[in-house]
Amino acid sequence: MIQKLPSFKNPALFELALTHRSYANENTSIASDNERLEFLGDAVLGFVIAEMLYTIYPSINEAQLTHLRSRLVDEKQLGRLGKELGLGALMRLGKGAAKDGGRDNPSLLNDTFEATLGAYFLDAGIESVRQYILEIFQPLAEALVNDSLGFDSNDGQKIAQPQATFIDSKNRFQQWALANHQAKPEYEIIAESGCDRNKQFTARVSVLGKVYGIGTDRRKKEAEKRAAEAAMAKIAPNTT
Repeated sequence: MIQKLPSFKNPALFELALTHRSYANENTSIASDNERLEFLGDAVLGFVIAEMLYTIYPSINEAQLTHLRSRLVDEKQLGRLGKELGLGALMRLGKGAAKDGGRDNPSLLNDTFEATLGAYFLDAGIESVRQYILEIFQPLAEALVNDSLGFDSNDGQKIAQPQATFIDSKNRFQQWALANHQAKPEYEIIAESGCDRNKQFTARVSVLGKVYGIGTDRRKKEAEKRAAEAAMAKIAPNTT
C-alpha cells in the first residue's frame, strides 16, 4: 500500500525522527531524541485526518467522525504503517531496546512514524505533509467506511446504521452496560510498570462493582480500551 518514505531536503531532520531516547542516552554526542518531533507529528496527523474526514464525508455525524478518526490513528494501525514503510530497520535504538525487539515493537514504530511526519512538516511544509498523509489514509478511511457503515458504493454518502466493528470497544461496552444494567462502566488504572517510554498501565473496567475486563498498554486510554475489548470478548465473543 505504501511505497516509500517522504523525501527530505534536510536529512538531519529525518535522522532525528529515527532517534529513540535509548540511543541518545547511550551516545553522549547525540543532543536530542525524536520525542518533540513525535509530539508535532501527532498534532499534524490529527489535524489533517480531521480535515479530511470533515471534507469528504459531509453526511457523517460528529460521533461517527470521532470513531473513524480513532480507528485511523490507533497505535496498532500506525505501528503497522511504520513497519510497512521500513522504519523498524532504520530506527536508531539503544542496544537494550534493539535486543528487546524494539524494531518490531508497535509502540516504537508508532512513535517513529509520528516523528517522521513531524520532521517532514518542518522540512517541506503543511501542503506536502498533507498530501503524503492523504495518500496513505484516504484509502484506509474509505475501506473502513464502506466495510463498517454500509455506504452506497455509487455516491459514498448514504450512511447506514454503524456496525459494531466501526464503534470502538469502550462505546460498545458502554452500550451493553446501559442496556443490561442501566449503568455506565467505570475504568480504573490498577497497576503501572516499567519506566520512561516503556511504562505500561493496567486498567480494569467494572459495572456496578463487578469486574468485566482487564487490559494493559503503554497509554492509559489505550489500556482502558484493551480492558473494554476483554470485557466484550467475555460477554459477547462473536462481536469482537
